[in-house]
Amino acid sequence: MGEEPRLPKHNEEEMQENEQPKKGILSCVSSPVSWFKMLAKELHWSFVFGVMVVYGISQGLGGSLARVGTEYYMKDVQKVLPSEAQVYSGITSIPWIIKPLWGLLTDVVPILGYHRRSYFVFAGFLGVIAMLSLSLHNELHIVLALLFLTAGSASVAIADVTVDACVAQNSGTHPSLAADMQSLCALSSSIGSLVGFSISGIFVHLIGPQGVFGLLMIPAGLVLLVGVLVKEPRTSFVEYKQELIGYIMAIGSIGSLLGALLYQYGLKDYPFRDLLFWSQILSCLAGMLDLVLVRRWNLKFGLPDILFVVIDASVSQLIGRLKWMPLLVLSAKICPPGIEGTFFALLMSIDNAGLLTASWLGGLLLHVFNVTRTEFDKFWMAILIRNLIRITPLFLLFLVPRADPNSTIFTDEVLDSNEDPGVQEFDDVELVALVKSVDRG
Repeated sequence: MGEEPRLPKHNEEEMQENEQPKKGILSCVSSPVSWFKMLAKELHWSFVFGVMVVYGISQGLGGSLARVGTEYYMKDVQKVLPSEAQVYSGITSIPWIIKPLWGLLTDVVPILGYHRRSYFVFAGFLGVIAMLSLSLHNELHIVLALLFLTAGSASVAIADVTVDACVAQNSGTHPSLAADMQSLCALSSSIGSLVGFSISGIFVHLIGPQGVFGLLMIPAGLVLLVGVLVKEPRTSFVEYKQELIGYIMAIGSIGSLLGALLYQYGLKDYPFRDLLFWSQILSCLAGMLDLVLVRRWNLKFGLPDILFVVIDASVSQLIGRLKWMPLLVLSAKICPPGIEGTFFALLMSIDNAGLLTASWLGGLLLHVFNVTRTEFDKFWMAILIRNLIRITPLFLLFLVPRADPNSTIFTDEVLDSNEDPGVQEFDDVELVALVKSVDRG
């Protein structure tokens, strides 16, 4: 029998070379799939799905469509000038500037027992309502349009902060996967932006900017779905730790900031007496929030204690700032010329003495009603009496001038006497609205 012919060696080498590219192509496909499977197994598939939806679809693809669609919406539908559109763009970006506020809320204010899921649901619902309103109304007023655009921006910002919190939380429990999670976020955002900007011009041309807003309901709806599917243990109770108290006070300080801005841009031209009257009325009503919390009425409306405490702190500090600002302006205006430092310090000392007296009387009131660390049965009575006492300053408002807050409080005689540098006596100091003028003739 003859020997079987052998294949040339170069044929075997060619087959091996042909197999290597095939394995390389398969590796390019299988490696990302294996990576996603690994992340889904270690971190739960709902987390991976949430990152891809928020970063890839909502923020990447949806953000690209929204940017182009908003520019044409302002130009073609609202017909505003480029300079105005630039200002409006700054207004709609405010939710991204106050991202720390959303972060504080997701950390310290759980809704229905969830720190993350509820905020995903809220963000998605807010986005759906905002985009639906923009897409359906053809002649929407610019103010309402800005309101809905800002709400849509807030929807994306809240979802972004919430998913960032989830990434940070999982990075703490799975430190070896922290880099992989950041890569997942970056890849999702980049691919979404690439696709979004590529198709944005086409969709604006085909269906118009309002049609694009209609499409943006889909990313918002997916964010809402993330809130339904994401895995998160429910918070069964809230423990008031030191850190939590600090967060509550920080959010309350935001209320104080808003009060200062509200006074500066809306209320500083109102008469002192009117502004103090209404701020004192609001202070009495805001004090009733403590009564609602003590009587546990907030739970009947589905508001958890921590959320109600945050609302109480914010409202109280906002009203307190509105009441304090006109008092400071009035105190500065009534300081007699030449002794401003002494007189203003005296007024502030009177205020501090009032706070000290209020603290002592409050302690006495708690002692009378036998309110201790463990006994709170009559605490509501002390709160009610405190709020009723807040009405008493209203009977002294007749002493506050009705003068224009932008004008001087002094008479012309007093101001003229201050022009002479040699004059050191101020026997004729008068408050026009407080004291009747004296006939010195």
